[in-house]
Amino acid sequence: MDQITRWGEKRYHSLDRALRSTYGEKVYKITLNGGMTCPNRDGKAGTGGCIFCSAKGSGDFAGSAAMSVADQLKKGKEELLAKRPVRSYIAYFQAFTNTYGPAVYLEKIFTEAISDPDVKILSIATRPDCLGDDVLALLERLNRIKPVWVELGLQTIHEDTARSIRRGYSLNVFDAAVKNLRRIGIETIVHVILFLPGETEEKMLETIEYLNRSRIHGIKLQLLHVLKGTDLASVYDARPFHVPDMEEYIRLLGKCIARLDPEIVIHRLTGDGPKDLLIAPLWTGAKRTVLNRLNQYLKENDIWQGKEYYG
Repeated sequence: MDQITRWGEKRYHSLDRALRSTYGEKVYKITLNGGMTCPNRDGKAGTGGCIFCSAKGSGDFAGSAAMSVADQLKKGKEELLAKRPVRSYIAYFQAFTNTYGPAVYLEKIFTEAISDPDVKILSIATRPDCLGDDVLALLERLNRIKPVWVELGLQTIHEDTARSIRRGYSLNVFDAAVKNLRRIGIETIVHVILFLPGETEEKMLETIEYLNRSRIHGIKLQLLHVLKGTDLASVYDARPFHVPDMEEYIRLLGKCIARLDPEIVIHRLTGDGPKDLLIAPLWTGAKRTVLNRLNQYLKENDIWQGKEYYG
C-alpha cells in the first residue's frame, strides 16, 4: 500500500505525478516538428517506414516544420493558455526521427527550444540507430543546461515481429543506445505497442520484463492503431487481424502495470490516433473514458504498479 499512497489516487507512477513532485505544478507538452525525415524512409534503413506510421511520421499533432521552433513554441503556448493558465512546458520534438540530421543543425533547433525560459525539459523522439557519437556529445552538453529526455521507438523485443512491422534495426542496437544514453545521464523513455499482429499476451509481457532489466526511466504503452494511408491499413483491409475491445486492452494493461518496475515512470497508457485517420479500434478516440475505466479496473482488482515485479 505504501507504493499506492505515494502516487495519490492513481495506482501507478504517472508522468503527471512525477512532474508535479519535481516542479510543483503541472507541466504541459508542446509538440514540435524539426523538419527531419527517417532512415527507414529515405533508403538508409528502408524506404517504406514502419507499417503503422502515418505520412506525418507519427507527428500528426506536431507543429509545422515551415515555422521556426520559437514560433512553434509560441503558437503552442497560445493554444494552451486559451484553455487554462500554464507556466511550464516540455518542448517535445515528435515528428519523424529527431536526431537524424547534422549535429550542427540539431544543436541549432534544440538550443532554440531550451532557450525559452518557460521550457523545463527537452524531449526528443528518435530511433536507437540514430544516436552517433556526435549526437550523444550534443545531448550530453544540452543536458547540463536543462533536462533532456530521449524517446526510443522499440515497440517490441521480438525480432520476428520487428521484421513484420519493418522496424529496421535489431534489438542489440536498442540495447547499445540505452547503455550509451545512461552513460551520459540522459533519461530514456521507450515506446511499446501492444497487440501487434501475431503477438501473444506472453510475448507482450516479455517485452515489459525485458525493459525492467534494461533500467529505462520511462515507458509509453499504446495500443496498435490502424490509420488510413498506412501499409498496416492495407494489411488490415486484406486480412483483418485481431483488434481488442476496451476491456481486453485494459486487462492487459493491468498485467503490464503489475509487472512493471515501480521506479519506471508511465508516460502513456493509451494513444491519440487522429480521428480523421483512425480505422481501428475506434473506441480509443474516447481517451478519458479509457483512462477512467482503467483506474476503476485497477482498484476493483487491487492492482498497482510493481505488485508482481518483486515476485
